[in-house]
Amino acid sequence: MTQYKTSASITPSSGNVFSDLGFAPDEAEHLKLRAQLMSAVREVIQQRALTQTKAAKLLGVTQPRISDLMRGKIDLFSMDMLVSMLAQAGVHVGLTIEAAA
Repeated sequence: MTQYKTSASITPSSGNVFSDLGFAPDEAEHLKLRAQLMSAVREVIQQRALTQTKAAKLLGVTQPRISDLMRGKIDLFSMDMLVSMLAQAGVHVGLTIEAAA
């Protein structure tokens, strides 16, 4: 059996992958929130077993927009758009504000 030695160290996550990747703090927060909202929209689609066409109709967007969402194209979606999509699906979006650690 061959043993491998690695010199890589493990760095604990800050809790925001975008911050860990080197994005500026404000951009990292925006990306984190958009990613959470996108995940919530995808969860609605999956829980309701919707096709992309049916999801588009429910959420008030086109099927290609649903395809972009399912493929994680975060740069194509604003927080406002994602909140609107969730509201169309009957999902309440709340907001929590807390001091940064």
